[in-house]
Amino acid sequence: MKITRILAYRVELPLYETTYKWSGGKSVTVFDSTIVRVETDSGLIGYGEVCPLGPFYLPAYADGVRAGLKELGPHLIGQDPRQLGKLNRLMDAALKGHPYVKSGIDIACWDILGQAAGLPVCELLGGRYGEDFHLYRAISQESPEEMASRVAAYRAEGYRRFQLKVGGDPDVDIQRIHAVAAKLQPGDRLVADANTGWTQHEAVRVVRGVRDIDVYIEQPCLTYEECLSVRRNTDHPFVLDENIDGLDVLLRAKADLAMDVVNLKISKLGGLTKIRQARDLCVSMGIAMTLEDSWGGDIATAAIAHLAHSTPTEFLFTSTDFNSYVTVSTADGAPQRVQGRMAASKKPGLGVTPKMDVLGKPVLLVE
Repeated sequence: MKITRILAYRVELPLYETTYKWSGGKSVTVFDSTIVRVETDSGLIGYGEVCPLGPFYLPAYADGVRAGLKELGPHLIGQDPRQLGKLNRLMDAALKGHPYVKSGIDIACWDILGQAAGLPVCELLGGRYGEDFHLYRAISQESPEEMASRVAAYRAEGYRRFQLKVGGDPDVDIQRIHAVAAKLQPGDRLVADANTGWTQHEAVRVVRGVRDIDVYIEQPCLTYEECLSVRRNTDHPFVLDENIDGLDVLLRAKADLAMDVVNLKISKLGGLTKIRQARDLCVSMGIAMTLEDSWGGDIATAAIAHLAHSTPTEFLFTSTDFNSYVTVSTADGAPQRVQGRMAASKKPGLGVTPKMDVLGKPVLLVE
């Protein structure tokens, strides 16, 4: 089997809540998503999706995905999409860095591999654990009262995991955490995610200010060393995200006891092939994970679901359902949230069928 064509589509994904806000005054109202289509000489077609959280979150941006695909695509024509390890080595040799560019191609090739094998991607990634898995809901940064109200509403929809977007004024963030905690019930989990937004002294103030609250602290500061210092000054469970972008820093964090949970994103690591390697390493080291991506719609959510569902339950802290945040559906067959939980498709591959009328005309064609 050989890759014959690679196409890319640009889709805008508006938010149900209009605006998504996090640390540093950052916000997004419409996400610019790239859907990748990989065609083969066998007739099998695979799809992937890459949707950066704006150009100011990670070293990734939407136009960069498409520019990178134009550069990378010609090297992949004629390659076997089922040979994922070989394909990833080729991509890394042809384009240094830029893992987010490679992610959509890698996901699409897993989709093809699943279709060729007649198996869901989750079974190829290690097997299906349980009937479904926990989801979290991200709570956009607003006033303490508004955030508490949103948590109460989402809890009524079945969510039991909540990720508060903090990383603003420390005094207000302390109020936010206290206000939301008052809405929770036994069995709920609360994460205060600063997205690198606090300086070290501010982070220490916050963790002391919420000493009596059962809350996870996620990525409080910009650098690994600052986060490690805060970690050593609190007994709250600790999550690292933005700093963990490869196996080297993951191993360092384990050795330093720098975290209890790690947030791994598919496009940050370069696709399902590489995040599976990191996921399996975490399992062997006993580290729990949030498994997700930077953002996306139906296709990204399908890839996340297969990754999460193939992870041993005791090591899956939580995952997410990005397709419930946006107003545009890009594919049929995508997993849907049910009472705060989700399950991967049982159909071969990702199990999704893109809506070509929504995707429109391709913005890139490599053949």
